[in-house]
Amino acid sequence: MEKNRDLVALSSIPLTMTLGNSMLLPILPQISRELGISAFQVSMIITVYGVVAIFMIPVAGYLSDRFGRKKVILPSLLLAAMGGAVSLAAAWLMKGAGAYGVILAGRFLQGIGAAGAFPVVIPLIGDLFEDEKQVSKGLGIIETSNTFGKVLSPIIGAALGAWLWFAPFIAIPVLCILSFVLVAFLVRKPKNKKQEDPVPFRQFLSGIGQILKEKGRWLYAIFVIGGISMFMTFGVLFYLSEILESDFRLHGVLKGLVLAIPLTLLCFASFVGGKVIGQNKRRMKWLGFGGMVLVTAALILVCLTKPIIWIMVYLSLCGIGIGSALPCMDALITEGIEKENRGTITSLYSSMRFIGVALGPPVVSLLLPMGQRLLFGILAAVGALGGLLIAFSVRPSKGKEKPGQEWAPLKKAKGERAGAR
Repeated sequence: MEKNRDLVALSSIPLTMTLGNSMLLPILPQISRELGISAFQVSMIITVYGVVAIFMIPVAGYLSDRFGRKKVILPSLLLAAMGGAVSLAAAWLMKGAGAYGVILAGRFLQGIGAAGAFPVVIPLIGDLFEDEKQVSKGLGIIETSNTFGKVLSPIIGAALGAWLWFAPFIAIPVLCILSFVLVAFLVRKPKNKKQEDPVPFRQFLSGIGQILKEKGRWLYAIFVIGGISMFMTFGVLFYLSEILESDFRLHGVLKGLVLAIPLTLLCFASFVGGKVIGQNKRRMKWLGFGGMVLVTAALILVCLTKPIIWIMVYLSLCGIGIGSALPCMDALITEGIEKENRGTITSLYSSMRFIGVALGPPVVSLLLPMGQRLLFGILAAVGALGGLLIAFSVRPSKGKEKPGQEWAPLKKAKGERAGAR
């Protein structure tokens, strides 16, 4: 029961961080009109949040390993609330290019806060549970909360934007404060954890370098797959937000509901995936591979169709594929790294995910004028790369091994033994 309370509080963090970012996607065309800026400029409101998080997440991961997860999460939530308040003040009280610049500054602060909040949740779940099956289930809940936020965000964002164009900015600091209260009062320090002296920074870097040297093949593959998944998700959402308004004249809540369809299926697939994988490493690999194959096939089909109904069907299949792959990648990386280094390694993984968040909207905004076929052909190629990485770079080793030694890299050309030592 106590662990369930911890999970409820911790799941509020990805929900809050996702709403605070994705809620702006359906109103980006509206923001563009209100501030008189281009589609590429408005995409930067999403991108600047992701870019700063990319660089700050590893710092947050190190600090969480050294000083404790909760001591990093709580100040980060307050900083995210402050950044949201700055963006709100700019949107409310200023106009044009001046407002745009201050909104970006607020999003910069919000990105720093997000870097120390959501990514640290993943290793904290690993700290809370000893049993691998419970860890997988907990990570599935966290990933489901993240994707559920993506489901709610277009509906809530569009509804708030229909009332007042900058209303979504109001919700950001409110949600961050609510999450802060939940974590502060409901999350307890994991029991039976031996308190150790902080590792010197030079020794810490040496240890991380050694992990990357020994396990880099499968770690780098999972890093890239996480980035690809977020690139697909935010790129597709940006595309839909633009064409639903410009080509099909959908606005407000109706537009939000349409945007929520592929995200709802992504959320459902993520929840089921977290349940299915359990402790089975090979199942994690092949479910993740199957998800990326489905993503690639769905995007190829989008290249060949024009009616919006079929575009939505295929992009919904894409959502299912991404939702199947994400909890597998989370579990692989969390359960394959020793707890004392888990915060930093998973933070590097989260940084790659934020690279995808940052790149998705601007890349799609630049490719959009070049036509649907080219756009989704490139996205399909990226999805195929993700599938190949899972198939050839992630290899669970045979037999039962100690924690942190579950993976074997690819066999080298010279016939060296495979295995993470």
